[in-house]
Amino acid sequence: MITDSQTNFLYLADCLPYKKTFWNGFESLLKEHKINYRLLSNTNDYWAVDFMPIQTAENRFVQFVFNPDYLRNFPELHRFISNPNPICEAISLKTIKSKLLVDGGNVVRSSNKVIMTEKVFSENSNLSKDEVIDELISKLEIEEVIFIPLDNADEIGHSDGMVRFIDDNTVLVNDYKEEIELKEEVYKRLKNANLEIVPFVYNTNYMKDKDDAKGIYINYLQMENLIILPTFGISDDEIAYKQITQAFPKTKILTIDSNEIAKGGGILNCISWNIKATKNEG
Repeated sequence: MITDSQTNFLYLADCLPYKKTFWNGFESLLKEHKINYRLLSNTNDYWAVDFMPIQTAENRFVQFVFNPDYLRNFPELHRFISNPNPICEAISLKTIKSKLLVDGGNVVRSSNKVIMTEKVFSENSNLSKDEVIDELISKLEIEEVIFIPLDNADEIGHSDGMVRFIDDNTVLVNDYKEEIELKEEVYKRLKNANLEIVPFVYNTNYMKDKDDAKGIYINYLQMENLIILPTFGISDDEIAYKQITQAFPKTKILTIDSNEIAKGGGILNCISWNIKATKNEG
């Protein structure tokens, strides 16, 4: 499995630049630090990680079915469902197809395991749990899938807003100071999987509505020797920066104001499809 820390090329949806305030700052940051990137064509939304394939090896990409209930169940939102096939064709990418409905934002990965919320089971209710697990392990070429409960306040149900790997044996996890039952269950399952837990700042008090992701710092963008941390102009920004530098002491840490995209329910990992490229792209 290719991990975020091994990736060296960033793809972004071609509709992301319409978020002008965010895009102007983000594009400047990418250019200033010479981060290789390219815009994907034919996208219907800017949450690229969700509809693009998962990279398992340098030349292997697994394409899950992208038809999430939070879009599918609302006719007025169907226009935001991107079809990954023409997007991949435009960059000459061949993929391995899976029958499972899975959003990329619900696949938090290390080299040999992934962490997902249990929403994957309700999304694929036509299959047994064992069938879902077998398909995930087979297609993703991993040893284990660790399932954590959903945050009931999050209808999207993605694990990338809850937990991220520091290394194969250590995870950064939202501290959930005000959601004690959720914290206990999430931490218990991660510990049962023999993972060491490092709590990370998380504050929902800044969220103005259910689609607001302000205060979720764990949804950062990670690439090779680099992390771009979302900031929001609030007091927790400093805490998040200190904690992320402690968790990744050898990694360059950059920050970007992410208020504009946070209003749509996601942040930096959500907009990013970062891969390990075998040759220079652009």
